[in-house]
Amino acid sequence: MKITAISVQAKNKDRVNVSVDGKYRFSLDIFQVGDLGVKVGKEYTEEELAELESESEFGKLYARALEYTLSRPHSAKEVRDYLWRKTRDTKVRNKKSGEITTREGVSETSVERTFNRLVERGYVNDEKFAKFWIENRNQTKGTSLRKLTMELRAKGVDQTIISELLQESSRSDESELQKVIAKKQRRYDDEQKFIQYLARQGFSYDDIKSALNESD
Repeated sequence: MKITAISVQAKNKDRVNVSVDGKYRFSLDIFQVGDLGVKVGKEYTEEELAELESESEFGKLYARALEYTLSRPHSAKEVRDYLWRKTRDTKVRNKKSGEITTREGVSETSVERTFNRLVERGYVNDEKFAKFWIENRNQTKGTSLRKLTMELRAKGVDQTIISELLQESSRSDESELQKVIAKKQRRYDDEQKFIQYLARQGFSYDDIKSALNESD
């Protein structure tokens, strides 16, 4: 079987459509074309074409995952969850005919390759993610260190990383409490209810009482 045409996609100039024996077979990232040595006139066995189709799937998944990781920092767990969702088959409705078809999910092999590539290139790094989260999470509203810890644990970040970064951070429960009090206190007529609210945010009772006394 022979590659008979390679044409740039109309909607995505970074990908090309590859035709085999006069019929469209798969698409590739423009960089993959060079890396894989794909060119018009080159002949392949069915097995070799299947391998190129796997490369096509990997290229598409990596491009989507890269866009996802660059939209904002994500934890390794978030990225893994995102990628594994792509392995599920999905129902797709044709806009013109209304017909519903099933789009097959990607392979686990492509998921692992994509995740490992993102880690290798530094797009997935829990330490960098946790540092970003601690530095930016509710910076003006205030957040207890306990709540930050719980949020990061829920995102799969190792406790050792969390503890080290919180120790290095300039954030403290005392300063964070003052932010929350300044933002929320006027909404509460009953001080006891306000204390309960602050406790639910992860602040200790002693720190709450001390902070409220300072704000009086």
